[in-house]
Amino acid sequence: MPRILVVDDDPMVCVAIEVCLTRKSFEVTVANGGEAGMRALETADFDVMLIDVFMPHMRGFEAIRMFHERRPDIPIVAMSGYAFASADRGQDFLRMTIELGAAFCLRKPFTPDALLAAVNQCIAMPKISASQTKS
Repeated sequence: MPRILVVDDDPMVCVAIEVCLTRKSFEVTVANGGEAGMRALETADFDVMLIDVFMPHMRGFEAIRMFHERRPDIPIVAMSGYAFASADRGQDFLRMTIELGAAFCLRKPFTPDALLAAVNQCIAMPKISASQTKS
């Protein structure tokens, strides 16, 4: 059973993701915020991380960068409800999350189908060993 770490400071988002993924036979661990997410990484192993980009105590893209540095072998799906005034800014946002280590980016609110597609694509990605990430 694939293990998913959900890191978000919004309890409603966490519950919605947890319900959606557990119904599809994923094992879900929810961490309320970036610090709790970092602690979860120290005590368990995961197949995919879903990380909110904008959380208290981890501003902007810091969360994506920190989680990727800590566990570069685990694919990250960046999530954000941040609204952009223009499509160009949205594309810049997507590019920045990918450059910082995210495999995919979901804009809140997203559909269960979009969530499942991103998670399944991450699981299907070739696994990177720890020795490959230290080059």
